[in-house]
Amino acid sequence: MPTGFGRLWTAQTVSSLGDGVTHAALPLLALTLTRDPMALAVVTAAGTLPWVLFGVLGGALVDRWDRRRTMWVMDAARAVLLATPAAAAALDALSIALLAAVAFLLGLGGLFFDTAATAYLPDLLGRDPVLLESANSRLRGAQTAASGFAGPPAGSALLTLGRAVPLLADAVSFALSALLVRSLPAAPRPVPQARESLLRQARAGASYVFRDRLLLGLALRPAVGNIAFLAVETVLVLFAHERLGTGTGTFGFGLLLTAEATGGLLGAGIASFLGRRLGTGAALTCTAAVEGLAILGLAAAPNPYVAGLALAVCGAGMGATMVLGPSLRQTIVPAHLMGRVASTSRMLAMCAAPFGAFLGGWLASAYDVRTPLYAAAGLLLAMTTVTATMTSNRRVEAALRAAAPAGDADHPETGAPVREGAV
Repeated sequence: MPTGFGRLWTAQTVSSLGDGVTHAALPLLALTLTRDPMALAVVTAAGTLPWVLFGVLGGALVDRWDRRRTMWVMDAARAVLLATPAAAAALDALSIALLAAVAFLLGLGGLFFDTAATAYLPDLLGRDPVLLESANSRLRGAQTAASGFAGPPAGSALLTLGRAVPLLADAVSFALSALLVRSLPAAPRPVPQARESLLRQARAGASYVFRDRLLLGLALRPAVGNIAFLAVETVLVLFAHERLGTGTGTFGFGLLLTAEATGGLLGAGIASFLGRRLGTGAALTCTAAVEGLAILGLAAAPNPYVAGLALAVCGAGMGATMVLGPSLRQTIVPAHLMGRVASTSRMLAMCAAPFGAFLGGWLASAYDVRTPLYAAAGLLLAMTTVTATMTSNRRVEAALRAAAPAGDADHPETGAPVREGAV
């Protein structure tokens, strides 16, 4: 690994810790203002709205901008932004509207930062597929540990010291991340596309994904997965209470989430091994099947211990997928399209999430609390068969061969991938 990766890794870990703090603090702050479920949902949904509204356009802008500068400016802006609700909390002037606006702007900053980081990493690592898998494994593991394990309890604890404290802590994390990213080596600026409108460039990036079977398969995995996982997540606390006997307290339910996060860490750690032993395409097919079978096991679980094991296995499949898929995409996508391709894939996943939440709530209301779990398992297993040919080893190897010799120097921006096996 080049020395710059250590700084990027540290920056994203610090920022993820702050994200975990805010992820717990914002809903709790909202809860001190209202008990209206719809108002609380507005605060939660506001953070995902930027991806739905500006996902592809954001990717097009990142492909025009200096990626390192985009990252540190977004982190610095988010650090300054958090001073507003922190001051409002100190002055007892918080409101649901303010928290929703802050969540939206934080999500917007995250859109640009995450897209720029995804596009910057291949430049930092010379587009080496082995280094990219290793780097994404470390980044994913650190993100899970910081935002999933350490951040939420820290946010809850800091909130007891004062309503402004967790917000200030997250602001400090963004400021530190901005300083670290600012010190990273500069990457080559994207080649400008002369006299093309932003909308046309955004459309070209989206078309590039939809017309390439491999990239479309990589995008469908998280999109369909989000429908299934949100259907499960929507009813999981009710399922744990009614079917697993965890009681009304948060401890038993928290252990289930911890089991899933632990599996995610394991999956991220073994992703490179799976890719080498099975081939990236076959490994992605196996992780999809594992996720579906694990949710099926969760639905049939007779007690919290079996349910925790099922969630850990599902988390492992998800963790490995979220290393293998992005690493492959970063290797085969031309540099000047990376931001748009990454943001298009992410936007599909984010847009799919609300459908999953609605599906889970409707199935649980109309039938039984286990029904969303069985439906999610069926959806994941069906997706396995559909995407298996789209992300096969043969197709992956063809894309790697096409990307290795010439890179993207002669790749025209027409929206149509010039690659063997893309049709």
